[in-house]
Amino acid sequence: MTDLGYDRYRAALATESELLRAAVADADLSTRVPTCPDWTLADLLRHVGRAHRWAESLIVARATEYVEDERTASAGPDGSDPRAMDAWLAEGAAMLDTALAEAGPAAPVWTWGQEQSPAFWARRMTHETVIHRADAVSATGTEYAVAPDVAADAVDEWLEIVSNPMAAHFNPKLAELRGTGQAIGLRATDTAPESAGHWTIELTPEGVRWARTEGATEVTASGALTDLVLLFYRRLPRDTDRVRLTGDRALLDFWLDRASFE
Repeated sequence: MTDLGYDRYRAALATESELLRAAVADADLSTRVPTCPDWTLADLLRHVGRAHRWAESLIVARATEYVEDERTASAGPDGSDPRAMDAWLAEGAAMLDTALAEAGPAAPVWTWGQEQSPAFWARRMTHETVIHRADAVSATGTEYAVAPDVAADAVDEWLEIVSNPMAAHFNPKLAELRGTGQAIGLRATDTAPESAGHWTIELTPEGVRWARTEGATEVTASGALTDLVLLFYRRLPRDTDRVRLTGDRALLDFWLDRASFE
């Protein structure tokens, strides 16, 4: 897997957690989240806090198989007090960072990916928080930006997930990401060197192949790196004017309709 380094993920996770809390400071927690319309802000924040606590519980226990942490089943403050929610989110992020620090990157720990270690959880919880911060911002109208290395790694991680044949066991739609060599391009217009923000994704009969390169494609999405992340994670509408699409838009729709965590 692409690796920013354990300490970088820990630092990014701490930063993203703080930015998430800042984005919802004193917000009305009953506000609906436009990018997750079935959720209120309270639902969204409880989801993030529970994810942090679940990962922490697996790492602390050095779990070697799936375990549902009882604390996460009903975790989260009662009522709609944003200050109580803020304190709970801060506590969960701190608990997770302490667990990551004490375990180190290589301890055996169950994950749902190929990497079975705290390093997986450091990376996954970083991007979980990155994307759900975008959801929070969609509800509060606050500013959203992501460090370029973290944003690029969010694209890498998502491509690693959807190109893993085992992922279709969790989401059968991913098994439909097949083709005869059709290619999708992502091209960040605000990165240097250019190789830091170019991806070519190919649909083959065996599944998804991808590389950090600029190649021949049937459709290419070009724009700021953060906007490409949001489009790729379906947090921007497909007709957004923040990303320029050239080529076969139906191919990008085919991808976006199937490449999801749902």
